[in-house]
Amino acid sequence: MNLTELMEENMTYIVLGLTILSIIILVMTIIIMVKQGKLNAKHRKFTQGASAKELESIILERFTEIDNIKLDNSVIHSELDKINENLLTAVQKVGIVKYDAFMEMGGKLSFVLALLDKNNDGLLLNSVHSSREGCYTYLKEIIKGESFLELSKEEKSALDHAINYNNFME
Repeated sequence: MNLTELMEENMTYIVLGLTILSIIILVMTIIIMVKQGKLNAKHRKFTQGASAKELESIILERFTEIDNIKLDNSVIHSELDKINENLLTAVQKVGIVKYDAFMEMGGKLSFVLALLDKNNDGLLLNSVHSSREGCYTYLKEIIKGESFLELSKEEKSALDHAINYNNFME
């Protein structure tokens, strides 16, 4: 059997194989054309009709903007660190108790105000109102939620309110 006879016997298979190969090539060509179209659209959008020289200046301008943003970001982080450091000593917890200092007076005109930072350091401000003698204000230092001076029940209550105050910044 020579080559011609072999080809004649298998001509159907050869034509079928070439047809399948042609279809595969056609499908691949269509896929490539679609991808090329998308790529061209992205390129047109990126360049927006600009020439190569204009593109270079646009890209350099963007790099300058990025460098400025990095510098601004660094400054913002530095300022944020300072703010966070200052917040450690800022008043974050408050407790207040109003009371009658003297039983014969009404209206609860006296009060105790507790002002504490995150570490429960701060002060107690006790304002005792007496209509006959005026108003007296006392200040007591609070360190780690404790006072070195004896506290009245109202002062203890205001201090407990401030220590248990849960609306402060973590």
